[in-house]
Amino acid sequence: MAGSVNKVILVGNLGKDPEIRNAQSGSKIATFTLATSDTWNDRASGERKERTEWHRVVVFNERISDVVERFLRKGRKVYVEGSLQTRKWTDQSGQDRYTTEVVIDRFNGQLVLIDSQRGGGDDSGDSDSNGGYGARSGGGNEMGGGYGGGRALS
Repeated sequence: MAGSVNKVILVGNLGKDPEIRNAQSGSKIATFTLATSDTWNDRASGERKERTEWHRVVVFNERISDVVERFLRKGRKVYVEGSLQTRKWTDQSGQDRYTTEVVIDRFNGQLVLIDSQRGGGDDSGDSDSNGGYGARSGGGNEMGGGYGGGRALS
């Protein structure tokens, strides 16, 4: 068994359309924010309460980035599996800042489209654009494990 595990699984909705950019190497990088929410009834007031957490997701896998670019839009529900990474950066005033992100890299991670909502992109009759389809790092066509049971596009 491994000495440690760094694995994050989230199911949530995109907060805004994803951002796509190209690295210096020419590879595509996708970034998006994912909202996850907890709801409960307050014991004292009986009121229904909700707390939303926002997660920054960065995709370094070319195939999954293509899926993000083609099919993900604000509000779309997705399953994300990746690792948690914190990076240090310097802001404009010279202060060190830290950002924690869920990373889907070239070899590890998964993204599954859960809902059947059609977000922009080219989805003209392509069966891979149906909800529940996703992509997995590592190559090969595999059944998407976990939530949603989507078929991998990679």
